[in-house]
Amino acid sequence: MNDQAFEALEYDAVRALVCARAETPMGRARAAQMVPLDDLSALHEAVRAVDECRALCRRRVNWSFAGLADPSSALARLRIQGLALEPLELLNLARLCLTARDARAAIQAERDRCPILWRAVAELPPPELVSIATRITEKILPSGELDDRASVELARVRAQMNRLRAKITHLLEDVLHRSPEARQDEIVTIRNDRFVIPIRADHRGRIAGVAHGFSSSGATVFIEPLEAVEANNELQALREEEERETARILLGLSDELRAQIDGLNRTVAAVSELDFVRAKAHLAENTRAIEPEISERGPLELVEARHPILEENLRQVGGQIVPVSFKLDDDHTAMIISGANAGGKTVVLKTAGLLALMALSGLHVPAQRARFPFYRCVLADIGDHQSLAANLSTFTSHMANIRRMMELCHPPALVLLDEVGTGTDPEEGSALGVAIVDHFRRVCGAHVIATTHYSGLKIYAATEPGVLNASVEFDERTLAPTYRLILGLPGASAGLEIAQRCHISPSVIETARQRVGAAARAASDYLQYLKRELELVEDLRRALEEEREAVAARYRELETEFARREQHRQREFERELHAAAAAFERRARELVAKIEDRIVRERAAREAERSVAEARRLAREEAARRAAQNAAAHDNAPRARAVRRRADDAAPRQTAEREIAVGDRVRLRALGDAIGMVESISGDQAEVRTGALRFREKLNNLELLEKATRDDERWQRAAPPGTEVRVRTADRELREELNLIGRTTDEAAEEIDRFLDEAYLNNLDRVRIIHGYGTGALRRAVASVLRAHPHVARFSLAPPDQGGAGATIVELKS
Repeated sequence: MNDQAFEALEYDAVRALVCARAETPMGRARAAQMVPLDDLSALHEAVRAVDECRALCRRRVNWSFAGLADPSSALARLRIQGLALEPLELLNLARLCLTARDARAAIQAERDRCPILWRAVAELPPPELVSIATRITEKILPSGELDDRASVELARVRAQMNRLRAKITHLLEDVLHRSPEARQDEIVTIRNDRFVIPIRADHRGRIAGVAHGFSSSGATVFIEPLEAVEANNELQALREEEERETARILLGLSDELRAQIDGLNRTVAAVSELDFVRAKAHLAENTRAIEPEISERGPLELVEARHPILEENLRQVGGQIVPVSFKLDDDHTAMIISGANAGGKTVVLKTAGLLALMALSGLHVPAQRARFPFYRCVLADIGDHQSLAANLSTFTSHMANIRRMMELCHPPALVLLDEVGTGTDPEEGSALGVAIVDHFRRVCGAHVIATTHYSGLKIYAATEPGVLNASVEFDERTLAPTYRLILGLPGASAGLEIAQRCHISPSVIETARQRVGAAARAASDYLQYLKRELELVEDLRRALEEEREAVAARYRELETEFARREQHRQREFERELHAAAAAFERRARELVAKIEDRIVRERAAREAERSVAEARRLAREEAARRAAQNAAAHDNAPRARAVRRRADDAAPRQTAEREIAVGDRVRLRALGDAIGMVESISGDQAEVRTGALRFREKLNNLELLEKATRDDERWQRAAPPGTEVRVRTADRELREELNLIGRTTDEAAEEIDRFLDEAYLNNLDRVRIIHGYGTGALRRAVASVLRAHPHVARFSLAPPDQGGAGATIVELKS
């Protein structure tokens, strides 16, 4: 870092912002000495400390150091052996220790959320120092006077002094009453630490005593009567005794602090650092800053970045800053910014440079996102450094500064060049500017941001790999800059337009236009054409984005309406289903109850239970198929495809290959995979019913899902009230084993339910479920389903010869 960059980038103004938010002289001194850190781990801790402090403030966990005085003078005096501190100095040190204790307690309660802050205060202040500070506050009053209870001797002396004062006052009041013609006022006052009475100057001889001076007018003389001299002498002796006792107490307290001076110094340092971190956190909150990402050799990326000083100045006058966004990385290490004068090119340089310095100093930066490499140096050539005393012109001053920058530049570095190559012949200056930028980029390995009006640099940025072209926007209608940074497009200088805006004579402007070369005019016109095209593309992009959002919103509304209607239909279907199942179960119980033979009755009850279980299973399959049909009518929405997949999983499939026949359940590929039943076949076409609709479709466009059987009588669609439920015998191969390996837990739960229903209906007593070893998730899912299943009497892991822990044996209820 060089001082030139600090000055050019207004780093001192940022220091001043931090200082203004510090509460203690130590914190302000720490902020005034703030510089970029040269250790990456220390920098990460500094940035995280600010973030922790902001988090504590948002949680209403706070501490205050307001009112603490600068302890440096007291600490210096404390290093002198045998020297007693003044009461207020002792009191200030005690307040500092107790305030540090309170801050530590506040942070301790949240130490898990703020480990960095906690490490800074964990051992501070030492318990002995807190004890001494407590005694100091007990013995010294806020005014700086010692409390009467500071010692037994001090209490005794002050009690005697109070009694003696009352005695002297009463004595002098008697003297005034005895000589009414001589008194000037009926009061007892003090002169030279002695009690006296005011007597008229022309009657001073009437009262014998010692004169202690006259009033400013000379009309009053203050007399100490002879009868009060002895008492005043005694009072003076008590005052001296009080002073000796006070000095002894102050020296004792000073010696106690002197013994803890190392802990005191650590406490002062911790308070200074906490106040500094708190000031940085307040600045971050005020500027809506974010925590920057800093890596050893990462990109320089700023998103919606704002210059904090400029934003503060604009806020005071009611203005609004235009944020800046760009990125430099390994693919693009330099950026050339062109465009109109006063358009904000230099603001981009200063924003990038100042935010880099802030991040390297442990500050949060005002942006939506910010990433920085751990720059070893930030170098800037901004502004005019000409000096008559040093015999430097504008051009030579720039060259001298750039030479120093080349000597100091070590990667990773950020180099900022304002109007590079300016101040000399445009052709030579343009060539020199290209060479300078290329040197910093290639030889020094730095990130380079440069501003220019030279066409040579614009062409270099357009043709050189790794260099970005950028420009600041200029509104041709208002002839005013918008300060918006546009990436990928060079900008015209618009010098004539700016001159016109500054009310230069139209004849001068016209003459200048005539003198501008045809090639320059063509280049300027082409740049303006590119700018208009870019604006058109941006407008179209925004319009498309708005239209996309409108379509998405409408789609969400349709999705919500579809879901609402589907839920209503599902509730109605389930209500009818439950009513039919309940009637079936009630009728079965009535029939069973009429059977007199106990064995026959129990067998009939078991058959009824099996029938009810089969009916419920078929109802679930029918519900899934109905949901699939409704989803198919909802076009190709993702939700419909998910419902169809669930319906297909729930429905039994027959894998035997044969031609499609009447009664088969098929999928219509041409209708978004809708599912229906074949009602008739004519030649190579079939009539398929799906829901309330019928379609004619070629057999080649149908996919067989399930073959029809003679006794496949399922739930009747749109059945009226009082629907009967006919249960068919499962036309499947009898299974005593279920293999779940490769299935998800949700798929496994559904398979287990169907498998147990089949086994129960077929009077099986014992079955085996294979789930494998794996992570144990499938085994736990199987156990969870079995534990709650009504058909399961008990279950356990299989014996070693039947699969061991990879399988589960299930015993069914009889």
